[in-house]
Order: sequence, then C-alpha cells, then structure tokens
Amino acid sequence: MLEKIKIFAGNSNVALARDICKALGITPGKAEVKSFSDGEISVDIQESVRGMDIYVVQSISPPGNDNLMELLIMLDALKRASASFITAVVPYYGYARQDRKVAPRTPISAKLIADLLEVAGAMRVVCVDLHAGQIQGFFNIPVDNIYAAPVLLSYIKENFKDDVVVVSPDAGGVERARAFAKRLDAGLAIVDKRRPAPNVSEVMHIIGEVEGKVAVLLDDMVDTAGTLTNAAEALEKRGAKEVYACCTHAVLSGPAIERLGKSPIVELAVTDTIARREGRVIPKVRYLPIGGLLAEAIKRIHLGESVSSLFI
Repeated sequence: MLEKIKIFAGNSNVALARDICKALGITPGKAEVKSFSDGEISVDIQESVRGMDIYVVQSISPPGNDNLMELLIMLDALKRASASFITAVVPYYGYARQDRKVAPRTPISAKLIADLLEVAGAMRVVCVDLHAGQIQGFFNIPVDNIYAAPVLLSYIKENFKDDVVVVSPDAGGVERARAFAKRLDAGLAIVDKRRPAPNVSEVMHIIGEVEGKVAVLLDDMVDTAGTLTNAAEALEKRGAKEVYACCTHAVLSGPAIERLGKSPIVELAVTDTIARREGRVIPKVRYLPIGGLLAEAIKRIHLGESVSSLFI
C-alpha cells in the first residue's frame, strides 16, 4: 500500500520525521544534509527515489534561513533524481507573519517563500496551522493546511473537566477560539488590547466571563510570549481561577522563557512542529506529539483519500 512512498528529513525536526515514519511503518529515507566549512548547505540523497512519492519534512524554524535553504536544496536534489511526486511537509511555515503589505515598501515574505518552494521542486505543500489561511492562495500547487486542533482538544479534554473558558489573546484569534469553545461546549472570552496614546502602556479589557473559571489561552504560535503573558496577567486580575495556554508552534525566542516563568500561566501546551532544543530545560512547557496526525494526513494524501474529514 505504501511501497512507493519515502520520507526524508532535513535537520530542523528529525525526531518528528522519525515519529511520522514509525506511525506509517516505514523506514526514513537516507540522506546526508550537512554544511561545508563556509556554511553552504550540502545535500546527498543516498538511495534511489526514481518514480517514488516523496515527502520532505522540514520546519522553517530557527535558524530559519539555514533550515529554509536545506529544504530548498533537498527539493532540488529530489527533483533532479527523478522523483515522481514531491511534497514539502513544512510543519512550521516561517516568514508567515509578513503575509501582506502593512506599510509602503515592505515585502510579502510569505509569498516569496511559496515561490521558492515551487521553483525548487515542491508539487504539494503540507503545513500545520498556517498563521493566516490566505497564504494557501500564494501557491499555484495544492496546499493542505493541517489543523493541530485534534491534539490540543485532546489535551484540554483530558486535563480540564468543568468551569473552562477558552480565551483568545487578541482579536485576530477569535475565530479559532470560538471553534474550540464550540467543540468543548465551553465559554468564550476575548482579550482586547488598547494603547490610549503613544508611549502609554496598553490597557487590557476582558470580554466575557472568566471569574472563578479555568482560563485556557489559545493561539497559533508563541514567539517572545509577550501577548500571552500580558493576557494571562489580565485574566488573573479579572478573577480567573487558573490560567493555562495552548499553542501550536513554540518559537520561544528572546525573553519568552523568562516571561513564562514569571507569568501566572500554570502550563503551556505546545505541539512539536518546532523541535525542542537539546539540553534546554523549559519549565511550564509541555510538548504534545503531532507525528501521528501528520502521518495520517500523509497516508490519506498518498492514497487519494479525504484529509478534511480528519477534523470533522
């Protein structure tokens, strides 16, 4: 059934690629991805891929430029090795936050990345929780935007039984929070941030009832953790019993770890779309495996079955 499928991985998230292969019952493809002494990427595909259905697993996570170049060069190598069909599995789609012109003379980096992937040889792209759904329209090839909702919903259902309210940390995430609240039969709240004047600190308003409830903040990614921790403090002031957070992508750059440590957040649950850095202890952060979900999506794509039914 899966004889014609091979999965290769760059260096950004080798453990996730292994989890996907284990769930599919196949052996990871053999490839050597390293750097020359001057920093240029060297790729050597060490087995035949002629006529095969190839999936390349690589997040564009920090160091984003290195991981992006690894992905592009791997795609080019596989294209030139006569692979039948090449799918780029990009669990974390970097540069996604620049998805439109917000000021004159600024780039649309998310579109540039889409063009690069296509030119390099990707014939389909699989992502997890794109920062903005319209990024799918930047491609001229099929894009499957896999939702991490089943993984995060299972975590919430297993750990919180009553008095749960799902909270969007900003206006942009209301649709996501509303969908989770509906599936959980829980309340919904929104954190409204306003800056009354330049150089005046933000005023946080909570829309919805959170007093005496377990508040679960929900977002697609956590980078410096400023939005998340500020929202948690506002919820605590409004009388929330406990504050938890769920995010798909754990970028956790800059002061993120320190901010989380000082915040009222009891636990931050994230998926492993971005690999946990070796030897790095991150208190309050729990990693949830997403390899099984991606493996099922890849299997359905390969067999021509519905992927959307995974999320009904």
